[in-house]
Amino acid sequence: MSPHTHLSARHHNGASRTRRVAIFGGSFDPVHIGHLAVALAAQRRFHLEEIHFVPCGRPPHKMKHELAPFLHRYAMVSLASAEHRHLVASLAEAGHDHSGRHVHYSVDTVRHFRQASRHAGHHLYFITGADAFLELPTWKNYETLLDLCEIIVVSRPGFRLDALRLVIPPEMLRRPDPHCPPLDRRAIALRKSSIHLLDTVHSTVSATEIRRRIHRRQSINGLVPPRVEEYIHKQALYL
Repeated sequence: MSPHTHLSARHHNGASRTRRVAIFGGSFDPVHIGHLAVALAAQRRFHLEEIHFVPCGRPPHKMKHELAPFLHRYAMVSLASAEHRHLVASLAEAGHDHSGRHVHYSVDTVRHFRQASRHAGHHLYFITGADAFLELPTWKNYETLLDLCEIIVVSRPGFRLDALRLVIPPEMLRRPDPHCPPLDRRAIALRKSSIHLLDTVHSTVSATEIRRRIHRRQSINGLVPPRVEEYIHKQALYL
């Protein structure tokens, strides 16, 4: 099955309607309850019908950081997604050999999803964290990315939308149009898309702390889904 078969086959009923599909990429090393909290909060607010968890191959910003093997991270994402009908584990950045050894850029992953769903009428969203978004000018072809899909920026409560506006090229902002209804106060209108701030997630769980706890033989109960915890212990990961 193609990594993106879900995009055209899942829930297909022959109707030509727009479906809201999100791409949620990350190291997921390991996937934890904070990631699930983000995905489910985004699903509720934006009425997303699918959220594709995309474990990265070699993230360009973490070239020196040693990740767990790709297939282990994909397996954990699959286990975490299994109990939530809106969540889908994706092989989009696995590469042809499923090794996950290649560098993938966000703009290319989004293009891949757009290509796979071009006949399905999908409205694409891209989920990222506020800290990552503030580094937007360092991303490959970031202006193209902003044109390709809606962006959901996840942050702590109290984060100011103006901070995001500072890294967006002024020419990409949509000019006020009296004929267009105003966006939500937590959104920035762009020329072809919008940026939305999701500031209702309160989790402080971090993958770094989980790996550290495992290495110290400390409990991670409640920090990852139970099936993920079982998998980590069976595979002796992060020791």
